[in-house]
Amino acid sequence: MILKTYARLWADDLSTTLPLLERLTGTRPDLHFAFDEIELAAIGDFLVIAGPAEARARYAHATATVIVSDLDQARAALGEAGAEIATEEATSATGRFLYARHRGGAEAEYVEWKPEVRRQVLGA
Repeated sequence: MILKTYARLWADDLSTTLPLLERLTGTRPDLHFAFDEIELAAIGDFLVIAGPAEARARYAHATATVIVSDLDQARAALGEAGAEIATEEATSATGRFLYARHRGGAEAEYVEWKPEVRRQVLGA
């Protein structure tokens, strides 16, 4: 069910943050898009979230972004395990997502990519 996980990195400015990550990972970003007042880039196993601190703060409650093959199945599994949906399902440029708080208190964003994004990043 889980296809990929991203550690979240917070930055004021994406353009100054990416060159070092490109050097460290040896790759260019797989994804780069804007959402609300922030810019995001997925590079290696990092999701860089950049923009004004007050805009980034709206997403800081989640410690990771988890890419899943089926968001409905993930939601069912989360519910069975006693997780609480912290932010109901919504859509972005890459697909559908929700935020869930696990019983132990950890919170993560769960994303089901659109087929074209999945092919672009995973080749599957």
